[in-house]
Amino acid sequence: MAKAGDKSSSSGKKSLKRKAAAEELQEAAGAGDVATESGVQPPKAAAFPPGFSISEIKNKERRHLMFTRWKQQQRKEKLAAKKKLKKEREALGDKAPPKPVPKTIDNQRVYDETTVDPNDEEVAYDEATDEFASYFNKQTSPKILITTSDRPHGRTVRLCEQLSTVIPNSHVYYRRGLALKKIIPQCIARDFTDLIVINEDRKTPNGLILSHLPNGPTAHFKMSSVRLRKEIKRRGKDPTEHIPEIILNNFTTRLGHSIGRMFASLFPHNPQFIGRQVATFHNQRDYIFFRFHRYIFRSEKKVGIQELGPRFTLKLRSLQKGTFDSKYGEYEWVHKIIILNHK
Repeated sequence: MAKAGDKSSSSGKKSLKRKAAAEELQEAAGAGDVATESGVQPPKAAAFPPGFSISEIKNKERRHLMFTRWKQQQRKEKLAAKKKLKKEREALGDKAPPKPVPKTIDNQRVYDETTVDPNDEEVAYDEATDEFASYFNKQTSPKILITTSDRPHGRTVRLCEQLSTVIPNSHVYYRRGLALKKIIPQCIARDFTDLIVINEDRKTPNGLILSHLPNGPTAHFKMSSVRLRKEIKRRGKDPTEHIPEIILNNFTTRLGHSIGRMFASLFPHNPQFIGRQVATFHNQRDYIFFRFHRYIFRSEKKVGIQELGPRFTLKLRSLQKGTFDSKYGEYEWVHKIIILNHK
């Protein structure tokens, strides 16, 4: 019985402590309200002695209250500094100093030494003698074969069908258990210029192989963030049969130059501007974002865009010389995980 009495007394002490803490919080809040109503703000440094930290407050509710007040005071000081700076700039007028450039991941990156100049003679020679020279010289027109891995599921099949509406003169064929080494000679015999293979894992597309025929190269991409047309909010109507325009952004390095030319060779030379459709490959931080839009000129300065879908993100895993050969193929570039201190 003595133990039960000890427990009840200890629980009573705890309840008294909680009540005292709650009353203290109410008094502090009331004092803050009175101060704000009278128009006199409490001093900033009077709450804590020098060197005291809010984390040293043991009471959780009290600590949360003081932290909230500290954040509010920080926000007010920041807003007041912005207003003061704005008034100074308005007073100086044209003599005001230029605004500082905000720091971003892109503008803080270390310069890539492999960035090429499009007007370089060596780059021009490489473009004139590479595997895509016949396309850019308008000697061949693209003809694309799109297929999947073995036993594809519905999501992968729908992605292939929607890609065939984006890329003109493309044909979807089911794999039926054939190896790629047997598919490639049949594609060459039927005058296909490119082969696209979409792989899947757990019923979700997760990889893309792009092989330029008949002499390569072959690129292997990791695919992520796939969104089909029905999954895109506020999407437009289905695309028309017009040949779309193509936009390639930030393919500035030597490797990116090759990948950009590979994507460009999928589309015909003469886009039909009357269709107002554009396919975009945007390279940012080594990820390639694909989007398909329809645009309309609302005025001389305003343009409206409407996404049609599908959309996905690619990351290059390897670039192989020649057509697909996983055993004896020679690789130009392979993705390696290197931990660097710089961005």
